[in-house]
Amino acid sequence: MSVFSWPVRIYWEDTDAGGVVYHSNYLRFMERARTEWLRAQGIDQVALRETTSLGFVVRDMQLDFLRPARLNDELLVSVGVKERRSASMLFDQEIVRGGTTLVRATVRAACVNLDTMRPAQIPADLFPNEFPIT
Repeated sequence: MSVFSWPVRIYWEDTDAGGVVYHSNYLRFMERARTEWLRAQGIDQVALRETTSLGFVVRDMQLDFLRPARLNDELLVSVGVKERRSASMLFDQEIVRGGTTLVRATVRAACVNLDTMRPAQIPADLFPNEFPIT
């Protein structure tokens, strides 16, 4: 499994009054990393929506908060494809600081028709060979 990483620096706006990252912000960091992963795959989400009405939405997420991130930390948020089905993808994600894992997550993103919000098959040409359907 090839792993994609996206850097994040922690700013005041990401923290609570004690300088610790507020828990919901980890979700934002992971969402940005998945978006940048798609971009690195050559997928423009705006063009995808305009041409097919398709997009990806989070269907399920399991999180394990192991250690806190703090103000001014430099983090790496990773994205790895664990499984691809006809209408969804399962991702393993981690947020690390140096060699220390802070958060682990498993995220299922479903492909949906954004006009109807109904499940839709992932187009075969979107990920031609990298991630075979299981």
